[in-house]
Formats: sequence, C-alpha cells, structure tokens
Amino acid sequence: MPHTLNAGKVEEIRPGKTKRVKAPHGWILVCNVDGHIYAVDDLCTHEDASLYLGCLKGHLIQCSLHGGKFDVRTGAAVEEPAEQPLRTYPVTLTDGEIHIEVPA
Repeated sequence: MPHTLNAGKVEEIRPGKTKRVKAPHGWILVCNVDGHIYAVDDLCTHEDASLYLGCLKGHLIQCSLHGGKFDVRTGAAVEEPAEQPLRTYPVTLTDGEIHIEVPA
C-alpha cells in the first residue's frame, strides 16, 4: 500500500534546483523544472552515486560520477553510460506543500 511523504514546501526548491528527501525505501530526488515538481530515485542506475550531487539543466539531471543523464519527467535514461531508467513517483501539491506517493 502506498504511503504519502511530505517533502516540504515548494518555495524551498527554486526552479533549476533539487532537494534530497528520505523515504522508507531510500532517498528521493525532488526537482523543480520551471515550476513543475518531479520526484525520482536519487541513485544513478549505472553506479550507486547520488544524483543530488549532479547538475539539473532543464528537465535533465546529470550524474556527477560518469555523466549519465536522465529525464526527471519520465525517469528515462537519455545519455550513456546510463541505460536503465530511474523510478519516478507521483507528486501532488497541496497548499504549497509537496507530497510524494512512495511504497510503504
């Protein structure tokens, strides 16, 4: 059964920035792309490196370890060496708060 995780206020994450939040199963990366909030797994699928240390440009997050890129809107791996997609999570915004639906 899914669990709703409160990831803080939208205003805490400026456009083009990210925030790392702890979930029951691991870390989630919350991304602000031009005012739209997306949530994906924080670990690169190529190597176990935190994407929080990477760079968000537009809707692409680049891993700082080997340069793989992912689309935070879909989780798709879009540049090698990343080949496997990131898991994405449904996000809802309520009264300026970010809520992420995660596995319990």
